[in-house]
Amino acid sequence: MSAVGESKFAGVIGLGLIGGSVAYALRELGYSIGGIDDDPMAVEKALAEGIIDIGSLPADAVLTVVATPVDAIPAGVTRALAETSGWVTDTGSVKGAIADAVSHERFVPSHPMAGSEQSGLAGARPDLFRGAAWVITPTDDTSDATFAAMHELVVAVGADPLTLEPKAHDRMVATVSHVPHLAAAALMNVASRRSDEHLAMLRLAAGGFRDMTRIAAGSPDIWPPICLQNGAAITDALDEVIESLVGLKSAVETGDAECIRTSLTSARAARVNLPAAVPLPPGLSEVRVRIKDQRGQLAAITGLAAELDVNIYDLEIAHSAEGPTGVIVLLVDSEVADVLRGGLLARGYRPSVRPLS
Repeated sequence: MSAVGESKFAGVIGLGLIGGSVAYALRELGYSIGGIDDDPMAVEKALAEGIIDIGSLPADAVLTVVATPVDAIPAGVTRALAETSGWVTDTGSVKGAIADAVSHERFVPSHPMAGSEQSGLAGARPDLFRGAAWVITPTDDTSDATFAAMHELVVAVGADPLTLEPKAHDRMVATVSHVPHLAAAALMNVASRRSDEHLAMLRLAAGGFRDMTRIAAGSPDIWPPICLQNGAAITDALDEVIESLVGLKSAVETGDAECIRTSLTSARAARVNLPAAVPLPPGLSEVRVRIKDQRGQLAAITGLAAELDVNIYDLEIAHSAEGPTGVIVLLVDSEVADVLRGGLLARGYRPSVRPLS
């Protein structure tokens, strides 16, 4: 499996906001890009603007990114695996259904947590993923080499890699991505209906309202399949939101100021404590972990790091000539290296830690 930047070609299937931004980012890494889309006009536009180099899928692409709507991703991944020799990933915001539909050693599902109120190729830009979380959700069949190449790509485009099990990802994004979009749409629709009676209402929409509803300006076409594929997790999260709103409604109706204050205080504290983009630490340590040379080891270790909130800044796999073993080398913040070491020891690994000068 080739590393980032070692091959001439990369492929992109789906030339919308995310696919176009992937193409831009890959070009900055030195790739020539072959891109395809169901809309011939999107391909023509991408060619005319220099976002892609050819309007086809290169057979020798070292990697192919499938950036179509989620219901078309399994077909796109299957096509990429059949028509190219490299590894394949996707960018869908639902992972469980995709991982169930396609499992292959050269495929690793993923999800960049990035977007824009602009939709389509016109909103694409090379820095869309910088500072964003990019979730990697390997299947049981994903090879360690494929996983390592994906991790390297995420770091190379300036994103923060995070490893999760596919269905755990879906439960989390239901709360932090899918339900917020639906809530923003609902609030925007309420304000729009009321503006029919009060023409000045939307003129009064200030910063707070605009911040809350900004994501409602995104493309509506991608959301029905997302909601259907992640329906159970979304309805669970919506139930909690509705329950919370009902409680606040009751507090307003009964004049329970303390209940209102408590709810707003806890929300404020949680909002203030939201993590920012992961900064580069002042010191790094090398954590070396000897493993059996078998599939899934790298995903298990990086998944543990995610559980422990330990960011991995770089990794490599060193295969051993002494038998079916290897060494995974992780670079992490020196301040949390012992946290990861302790977690690895608890899982039966025997890691070593060495601060880098």
